[in-house]
Amino acid sequence: MQHLSDIDTAPPLQWPQPLPPEAPLPHRKVIRSWLVPLVERTTAYAVLLLCLDYLLLGTALAAAVFFKPLWLKLLSGVLAGFVVGRLFIIGHDACHQSLTPHRRLNRWLGRIAFLPSLTAYSLWDMGHNTVHHGFTNLKGVDFVWAPLTQAEYQALSPRRRLLERLYRSGWCPGLYYMVEIWWNKMMFPNPATSGGTHRPVFTRDCLLVTGFAVLWLAGLVASALATGQSVWLLCTVGFVVPVLFWFTMMGFVIYGHHTHVRVQWHDDRAAWQRAQPFVSTTVHLTFPLKIGALVHHIMEHTAHHVDMSIPLYKLKGAQAMLEHLLPERIIIQRFSWRWYFDTARACKLYDFTRQCWTDFAGRATSEPRVAMASAA
Repeated sequence: MQHLSDIDTAPPLQWPQPLPPEAPLPHRKVIRSWLVPLVERTTAYAVLLLCLDYLLLGTALAAAVFFKPLWLKLLSGVLAGFVVGRLFIIGHDACHQSLTPHRRLNRWLGRIAFLPSLTAYSLWDMGHNTVHHGFTNLKGVDFVWAPLTQAEYQALSPRRRLLERLYRSGWCPGLYYMVEIWWNKMMFPNPATSGGTHRPVFTRDCLLVTGFAVLWLAGLVASALATGQSVWLLCTVGFVVPVLFWFTMMGFVIYGHHTHVRVQWHDDRAAWQRAQPFVSTTVHLTFPLKIGALVHHIMEHTAHHVDMSIPLYKLKGAQAMLEHLLPERIIIQRFSWRWYFDTARACKLYDFTRQCWTDFAGRATSEPRVAMASAA
């Protein structure tokens, strides 16, 4: 059985030669063929990861109950929220059918892993797998952190403009995810927010996660009564804090995946297809201290968009292979808070005519690609 160390099992001598930066990008099928050795999935390891993360979540929530100092309770709640994020990433893989070789098992494991993040499996499948992956960074279809144009922004009401400024400030990724993704599209969405599509399974999955939330809160209430603690305090540190931390973590992650001054958006499908968006619209954010491994390598995002069937425990090796074979093609960004807030200041709106990011006043904050093409 293969393990996480598989990154080193395919020596560079066995890989194809790196593609010159000026050469045309091969078809996606060709690039995916390079990654075939890294698509193998294992059931036992996937189930082990799921069980381990549920054990970590239970431990963090128990700590929130039994620790007496408030700061330790809050810290336990934050750690629980982080583990919720880890469980979501496992569910995300299952929803892509990349966690284990078994489709039906993936559907059940995905639903189980999604419960603490209050994510409806079937709605995530439609919005993420079909829309986001099928049309990444295509304006009018992909809705994840889709930038407005200056004309669209100016047409907003004052309240909605303020909300957009908060979303794009860098300080409120959790608010964006909670309102625009989770509430509008993942919890009993109405036709206006779900594209007019409704299936009975959507309601069943929403009821499933709602029932889980009720049981979670009921367990905290019972624990508070049994230990003589404040019900409101324990529900706050054991439910509200983890969920809010999860929303913030998720909003931050998906922002970092596809927002960068070098990342393009398109409003023309033909131009979008020519741009090979599975490579050009993703960012590989790198972190110190093995933080990438702590979030199940979800930041090795180019490899994931090239081939969604690669399991999370093979993404590191797949990303390394792509970066070796496609030099200067992949956006690799070492994370720092300075870079993050510089990006938030630059990437407010998008000018599809000049193909560049702008501020809210319409001033270009990245180099216009139309000017670059004409100069060349």
